[in-house]
Amino acid sequence: MTDRRTTLWRHADFRNLWFGLTASLFGAKVTAVAIPLIAAVSLSATPFEMGVLVAAEGLPYLFISLFAGVWLDRSAKRPILILTDLVRAALLLLLPIGWAGDFLSFPLLLAVSLAVGACTVVSDIGSASYLPLLIDRKDLVSGNSKLELSGSASDIAGNAIGGGLLQVISAPFAVIVNSVTYLVSAVFTALIGHRETKAVPAGPAEEAQPADFWREMAEGAKPVLRNRTVRTLVTATLVFNLFTLVSEPVFLIFVTRTLGLEPFFLGLIFASAGAGALVGALVAERASRLLGLGRAMVLSLGIAGLSALLIPVATQLPRTEAALLIVAMHFIDSAMVIVYNVNQRSLRSAVTPDHLQGRMNATIRMIVMGVTPVGALAGGFLGGWIGAQQTLVLGAVGVLLSGVVILLSGVRSVREIPDAVPVAA
Repeated sequence: MTDRRTTLWRHADFRNLWFGLTASLFGAKVTAVAIPLIAAVSLSATPFEMGVLVAAEGLPYLFISLFAGVWLDRSAKRPILILTDLVRAALLLLLPIGWAGDFLSFPLLLAVSLAVGACTVVSDIGSASYLPLLIDRKDLVSGNSKLELSGSASDIAGNAIGGGLLQVISAPFAVIVNSVTYLVSAVFTALIGHRETKAVPAGPAEEAQPADFWREMAEGAKPVLRNRTVRTLVTATLVFNLFTLVSEPVFLIFVTRTLGLEPFFLGLIFASAGAGALVGALVAERASRLLGLGRAMVLSLGIAGLSALLIPVATQLPRTEAALLIVAMHFIDSAMVIVYNVNQRSLRSAVTPDHLQGRMNATIRMIVMGVTPVGALAGGFLGGWIGAQQTLVLGAVGVLLSGVVILLSGVRSVREIPDAVPVAA
């Protein structure tokens, strides 16, 4: 049998998609550090303005995901992916030009961030929807593993190189690097030889109806609400994200105030998360082959929940040992999250018809990203009410519950990606 781990590297279209996404993700890590620095240092932004800038990152997912899904399903995805890269490259160039021309301001920075974020939403949904059209269903786990691998590697290398780059040149000019990487991404995406055929409608009655944007948007919810497998995966992911966000606001308070850890240890913790994600991307495909797809997801969520549950145990240890425990737990947690993400993303793509891929991904992104502010606000409230340590325990229990959602469903018995391409939701 042909080894799928090597087959995809010989797949020219997949390679071009992988190179393009890797380039754009790498540059985006530089910008993720540079834009807040531009606001805080170059523009002397107030704490409220910094909060608005952070909040702006998630707004495009809430407000344009569904529209982007319909657009992507109506159109060929490759030209849209190229367009989003070119637009983001041009938008980011406004920042160094504005700095050099002395017209850079916080409103301009916020507008650029929102516009780049909107393009990123379209690109994220588009690339997730394009992958099942480029490769066989059986290769989805391998393909998603490789894309997660590039994301994890970009996270580590981008943050490291970005930090050094910002030491050498000012933040407004550092975003030029991201503009260049978006142009590189556009070139590789343009090299993809695959051309999409027109999407086949679900039935003759639907074909006879005039184009209806809102009806198409509602139709995109069918594979999420009506397909038991996708519905289970979305529920588990929603529970996981909600309780992860409950823990996030109080985690830094816990490690800095309760444990009294220095910035050096904080750096180790965040670095271990990136390294764990890299390992998770490397082992995700093997885990699904050895355990079966469903069991791999149940086990990965269970281990992630247990690792998070051990973090409060650090209060019983000396400071150095406590820091090392949290570093190890963050490594394990990040690895398991990637194993889960690779497998659930592959399965939901495999059981969704090609003409609904964009809307399915858009609906899921809006649901699982929409819970972000709810979880963060709940975590902040609970941290002040019952304390940081107790809130972390509650968040860890919630992560365990996300694994129980899959354990109690038929998804746990899924062995591998189905080979047949579905024609209806």
